[in-house]
Amino acid sequence: MPSDPASVLAPLRRTRQYREFEATPLSDEEIDAIVDVARWTGSSRNTQPWRFLVITEPATLRALNQAGLPQTRGLATAPAAIAIALPAASVDAVHDAYDDGRAAERILVAASMLGLGAGISWIRTDVRPAAAELLGLPDDWVVRSIVQVGHPTEAARAPKAAPGTARLERRETVYRERWPGG
Repeated sequence: MPSDPASVLAPLRRTRQYREFEATPLSDEEIDAIVDVARWTGSSRNTQPWRFLVITEPATLRALNQAGLPQTRGLATAPAAIAIALPAASVDAVHDAYDDGRAAERILVAASMLGLGAGISWIRTDVRPAAAELLGLPDDWVVRSIVQVGHPTEAARAPKAAPGTARLERRETVYRERWPGG
């Protein structure tokens, strides 16, 4: 066991959302490494319900951005994105939603570990038909999350809150054994 577990896990605490990127393209090796992390993500009952669409065509990224604003604002400058496609009429919709979130979070962590940034764009129900058309999805597949990936701008890397204020205090969110006062 490491002598300081908190230090070992510090990179996970620093993983965050980015929505503004430099124009620098990602290498195929970076994209492939991130997608492999996503496909190796655990899933409910190991169903692996997802399929991943790598998007690097600027026109497609910008069209997805315009279709889903404001939730897709990170796609405006992203040089790449990974759409997580799921079966549209799945009997395991709750499990699939959970698995979608797990894969999206892993993409964020993988990007961070490579010195990149990523952010999750939520594809609202009313935007899903437009996204499906732009991505050429069959009728029985849907995209609810698209994760934009790239080199964050200097402004995007700047802290959004004063040090020590970005999260609630530990005593407000972590309890041992029982709910406080319960």
